[in-house]
Amino acid sequence: MLRNIVRALGAFALAGSATPLLGTPLQVAPVTDCPLRDAPFSASSPLIDVMLSPQAKAVLDKSFPGKFSKLPPFFSATTPPTFAAILTIKEAGGFVGLKPADIDAADKALRALPVTKADRIARCARYDNDVPLFDLPKGKRHVLLFEKINGFKDVPSFNAAHAMFTAMAARKGFTLVASDKGGLFNRKSLAQFDAVIWNNISGDVLSLSQRKALQAYMAKGGAFIGVHGSAGDPVYFWDWYTHTLLGARFLMHPMSPQFQEARVIIDDPQSPITRGLPKEWRMRDEWYSFKASPRASGAHVLAALDEATYNPVGMMGMNLRMGDHPIAWTRCLGRGRMFYSAIGHLPETYTEPHYLMMLENAVDWATASKTCAR
Repeated sequence: MLRNIVRALGAFALAGSATPLLGTPLQVAPVTDCPLRDAPFSASSPLIDVMLSPQAKAVLDKSFPGKFSKLPPFFSATTPPTFAAILTIKEAGGFVGLKPADIDAADKALRALPVTKADRIARCARYDNDVPLFDLPKGKRHVLLFEKINGFKDVPSFNAAHAMFTAMAARKGFTLVASDKGGLFNRKSLAQFDAVIWNNISGDVLSLSQRKALQAYMAKGGAFIGVHGSAGDPVYFWDWYTHTLLGARFLMHPMSPQFQEARVIIDDPQSPITRGLPKEWRMRDEWYSFKASPRASGAHVLAALDEATYNPVGMMGMNLRMGDHPIAWTRCLGRGRMFYSAIGHLPETYTEPHYLMMLENAVDWATASKTCAR
C-alpha cells in the first residue's frame, strides 16, 4: 500500500497561484475493465497484447520468422510507453514488409487461440485506477493536465508542453493539476475541473468506466483541450475519441523532411481563440495530415495549413495533401466543447509567440462557461 501511495504522489503535481494539499489515492486496485480485455487475438489486436502472450507471440514468430525481431526495441517493447501499443500486425507490416496473404493466415491462427486469464491480466496492466486526492482553492479556475502515455512518448515535446502549461497557470492565475493517473477520470474528480488538457497523449489510456466518465463530463458541459500527439496515433481503439470528440483520424506526417517550415493561415479571425493573432504566420514543425478534413465532421476550423509552402510527402512517397488542411479547430458536443491543435512536436513551438497566444486563448475559452459558444 505504501509503495502505491508514493507512486501515485510522485506522478502528481499542482501549479498556479495557490498550492492545494496533496493526499493519498482513493483506489489502487488493478483495472479489470480495460477496453480489449476479452477481445480475440487477431491481426488487428494491439501489437503489445500479441507480444505479451507467449502463445500469440509464437504464432507471430512462426508466421513471420525473424521479421518482428528486427523491429527496434521501442517498437516492440511490452512496457509502456511503446509503439507496440499503437500498432497492430497490419500496421506494423508496413515497417517489416509483410504480405497481405501472410497477414491473413496469421490472423486466422491468432483467432484460434483462447484468451486466458493471464492474457486478460496482462492486457489491463497498463491501465490504472489510482485516484489522487487534492484540495482545490475556491474562486479559481481548475484545469487538469493529463499526462498518461502508453504509446509513443516524445519526451522533449512532452516536457516543453508541460512547462508551458505550468507557466501559463502561474501567469494567468488558474490552478493546474498535472497527473498521469487514469483513475482521475471518474465523475466526482472530473466535476472539479473546468477543463481537461491532454498533453501529447498516445496510446489507449482509459478503462471502460473512465471512458464513460469523460463522455459524461463532456455531456454536462466540460471542456477538452488536446495538443499535437493527442491525435497522432496510427491506430486508435476508441471510435468515440476520434470520430465524436476530435472529429478526425490521423493519417501521417511528412518524412521528406519530417520538420518543415509552413504557412499557418487563420480561418476564423472572429473566434475568441484566434483573437490577437495575425492573419497568417510561418513556423517550423511536424505537420499532421488527417484521413479526412475535420470540417466534414462538423468541426469549426480556426487555422489551416498552406500546403504549397511545404512538402507534404510521407513514408514511401505517400501523398499527404488534403486540399482543405485544418490544423486547429473546435467541436461542440452538446454543452461540452473541444479544442484541438496539431501543432506541437518541436519543443520550441511551445514558446512560439503566436502559438502560445492561441493556447492561452483556448484555455480561456474552454474554462469560460458550461456552453459551447464559438
